[in-house]
Amino acid sequence: MTKSAVTLAFLLLTGSITIGASSPTPDLAKLAWLAGNWTGTQDGVEMEELWQKPKGNTMLAVHRDVKGGRTVSFEFMRIEATADGITYWGSPRDRPATPFKMIELGGKRVVFENTEHDFPQRIIYWMSDDRSLHAKIEGKLKGEPASEEWTWRRSAL
Repeated sequence: MTKSAVTLAFLLLTGSITIGASSPTPDLAKLAWLAGNWTGTQDGVEMEELWQKPKGNTMLAVHRDVKGGRTVSFEFMRIEATADGITYWGSPRDRPATPFKMIELGGKRVVFENTEHDFPQRIIYWMSDDRSLHAKIEGKLKGEPASEEWTWRRSAL
């Protein structure tokens, strides 16, 4: 056996290298700042967004808007880490979930994008210095730039 073959065999046996292994799954720990119960009021609409902490390669969430004592909108969301990267899945009301790939993560700001989606094409979350959570959706709507933005404060369940 040549010296190279012995070295390769040693590396394979000790787990120092693997052949044909898939990419490692990204860690969602850098998104833990999203976890919590977030509430706010905007234009007479009470908004709630509840994010679970990262666990099992996912973060699960629900959003609800209430106006005049009635639910006027809701959405189920998840952020999932796979070997292909981190993806935000949004499912407003009873619609099928739409994927948005994470394209940016830095500090307490994350950007997800799906350029093929009608609207929005981008979903952005960030935490400001006053510890408020912000979300913004943006893209083109009927050929024109459009966006919406929300702000929440952490609150007890």
